[in-house]
Amino acid sequence: MPLDGWAWGDMRTSRILQPGQNCWRLSPASRAAFLIDRENYFSAFRAAVKEARHSIFILGWDMDSRVRLERNGRNDGYPSELGKFLNAAVGRSKGVHAYILIWDFAMVYALEREWFSIYKLDWRTHRRIRFCLDGDHPPGASHHQKVVVIDDRIAFVGGFDLSKWRWDTRAHKADDPRRVDPDGAAYPPFHDVQLLVEGQAAADLGELFRGRWSQATGRHIRASVDQAADPWPAEVSADLQDIKVAIARTQPAHKNLKACREVERLYTDMIAAAKRSIYLENQYFTSKKVGESISKRLQEKDGPEIILVLPLKTGGWLEQNTMDAMRTSLLKGLQEADTHHRLRVYYPSREGLGDQCISVHGKVMVIDDRVVRVGSSNLSNRSMGLDTECDLAMEADASTSESQAIAAFRNSLLGEHLGVEPQRVHDIMNQPGSLTRTIEELQGGSKPLGELKLSTSSSIEWEIPEAELADSERPLDPESLMEYFVPQKEQRTTLHRVIVLVAVILLVILMAGLWHWSPLGEWLTVDRLNDLILQARQSAWTPVIVLGGYLLGGLMALPVTLMVAATALAMGPLAGSLYSFAGTLSSALLTFGIGHLLGRNAMRRLPGSTLNRISRRLADRGLVTVITFRLLPVAPFIVINLVAGASHLRWRDYLVGSAIGLAPGVLAVSLLTDRLSETLQQPSVTNMIILVAIALLVAGLLIWLV
Repeated sequence: MPLDGWAWGDMRTSRILQPGQNCWRLSPASRAAFLIDRENYFSAFRAAVKEARHSIFILGWDMDSRVRLERNGRNDGYPSELGKFLNAAVGRSKGVHAYILIWDFAMVYALEREWFSIYKLDWRTHRRIRFCLDGDHPPGASHHQKVVVIDDRIAFVGGFDLSKWRWDTRAHKADDPRRVDPDGAAYPPFHDVQLLVEGQAAADLGELFRGRWSQATGRHIRASVDQAADPWPAEVSADLQDIKVAIARTQPAHKNLKACREVERLYTDMIAAAKRSIYLENQYFTSKKVGESISKRLQEKDGPEIILVLPLKTGGWLEQNTMDAMRTSLLKGLQEADTHHRLRVYYPSREGLGDQCISVHGKVMVIDDRVVRVGSSNLSNRSMGLDTECDLAMEADASTSESQAIAAFRNSLLGEHLGVEPQRVHDIMNQPGSLTRTIEELQGGSKPLGELKLSTSSSIEWEIPEAELADSERPLDPESLMEYFVPQKEQRTTLHRVIVLVAVILLVILMAGLWHWSPLGEWLTVDRLNDLILQARQSAWTPVIVLGGYLLGGLMALPVTLMVAATALAMGPLAGSLYSFAGTLSSALLTFGIGHLLGRNAMRRLPGSTLNRISRRLADRGLVTVITFRLLPVAPFIVINLVAGASHLRWRDYLVGSAIGLAPGVLAVSLLTDRLSETLQQPSVTNMIILVAIALLVAGLLIWLV
């Protein structure tokens, strides 16, 4: 029986999913179900957690304990807020332990994240709930896997985090009053997909979580699979049964972990194997490797049609001026390769949204009604090699029901975007038809799937950092960094370089010796710094003392966050922010000047262990570049300053860019430190109200700055 107008005989017969090549394991699953949009996922997650008998594993990029899971007025006796719900579920079920592992995020996300998450999810919750922020990754990388495992029996994997700005219904109404964040602020429509699996596939995902937990905490979790447990949500119907599930990962090389690029290999293998069609939904589209693979297929005379569903634009200023611009560049190249006119790039929309758009956050790929994948990986360079990722994929065999289920999933997504029932998509596809013709026939006058126009202002294109800065796929060695970022032409004389180099090396040796082998190392502690600042607070020399401390601390490579926190504790949030901003900026300029004096060749002769930690190649020089590497977790503070100085950046660009990039982080750390100290000492309602007020003030300031 033909499926969507295509017979199984038209499909390539070789198996695509290959353990050890493009996936970690190919594990059996007794059931699998697609959960489209957060209303469905939240409900299923809630039902599964209530049935947990042994363990709840939550692995994510972000989590907000204040998020409301239930928004339809139903009352099951459990709290609606995520943190309170988990506390109640664990407390009511003896023997259940919950483990939560979330990325220890970069400061640029501080104003988007929940404050005091450790305080709320570890200290103030049930003793059987363990919460950990995971910072054990290469500099510049993030943990991006989104996995929930219950009793090692079922697992949720996809693009969803249990965080704010994610809940929505499949209608994506422009004015849904339930679509508000924990502070009551409305946000635009949001689209994402999660896959629910049962059986050995879930147990293997539990093993993945335990490995991550052990790596981050040094503690081990014992496996405890209970075959009698049945946490599968009763409200969820299985779309597939008794099918093999591939688990594909991205893992950067780090400490004892080897690099793993299964996600990338699976993308290229799926693209190469497609016979009739490739359907992709994703938040980003910047991956060079994926772009090259698609370009090759577009140039084939009888290649597949390719449908991309992307957001009209991504989130904030930084993403729009980096990821969106790189997407435009990649898509323009694909349009040039599309000599047979088989590529279509769409964005979903709804009437009444105005200048807003539906945030496409799902990571979905379907080829030929034959293979489907859902996971956490973006079509970006960093998802291919730098961030941790986890995708699931399933391949239909000769079973008509499996192929029909995969086609029905894709048709359901298209029906949602087009505002029609999935059956209408299916009927037109069966005429026979193509994805492109089906979309064009169902569009109607409102054009719910708009064609993405590829236009970027010339002023933005001129200043945008290249992919290596905002979207690196691997850390760079110091040699490559200097070759790329620093001008080849060295103007300084050999004698000048030798003199400056010797002086700096002697200074570094002297400071290191004082720090490690003299009483200074024991004397200059956080408490001592705090005491010194307190003693100097009433002195007329306070500004000079604090500024000198930052200059000295910068030369000794003391963590900037540590110095800012100590200043805030000693001098209060407002004065501490001002002093810290002046101190960090002065320290940045001092070490920038040293790098400028050293020059490129001298920098290359310095010990390279620190430079090896730089995780992104610094791209085109300019104001936007400086702001970007101040906001992103690129490398230690002093390393950025020295390398930037050696690159001969203009002082003006470096000063202005550093000021704009440092201000939000300094202010956020100062306020965070002050409020954390006050809340821990006096966790009153008044203090929490003040905390919220300050958060709104800082958010407004950050928006004004950028």
